[in-house]
Amino acid sequence: MNKNDIKLVIQSEQEMMSLGGKIADAFPQGGLIFLKGDLGAGKTTLARGLLRHLGFNGTVKSPTYTLVEPYLIDDRKIYHFDLYRLADPEELEYMGIRDYLSSDALCLVEWPEKAQGFLAQEDLNVLIQHAEEMRYIHLVFGGSTNGKQGLTAFF
Repeated sequence: MNKNDIKLVIQSEQEMMSLGGKIADAFPQGGLIFLKGDLGAGKTTLARGLLRHLGFNGTVKSPTYTLVEPYLIDDRKIYHFDLYRLADPEELEYMGIRDYLSSDALCLVEWPEKAQGFLAQEDLNVLIQHAEEMRYIHLVFGGSTNGKQGLTAFF
């Protein structure tokens, strides 16, 4: 492990949601977070944990068909993207992706590889691998220092 990555083993849904809360705390001013992993790996559970930690009590579901689910929590903008069903990355241009990626919004992007060439450099890559009940998490920081100090303080 180096200064730009953290490796974790998650053993329960509660631990995954707790990780989401730590990520929320590490990104108080916005950021771009990529959530990568197979179907059922826990990407949406992590997003739910982040949103619950910030005070959202409604239903959190993966926006597979709508592509994006917006949340406004105490004047804080969070956008949860699920690009699994994205047929062409250019569709993001039509939906106004640049407006969502404003500097003050926190954007969680599931399946970011589907948008190759249309997303900015991520602040954090969350790579999730699952094996039975275990989740192996690899947090890799992007080019900016956004969130890095906050997250490395937890681990």
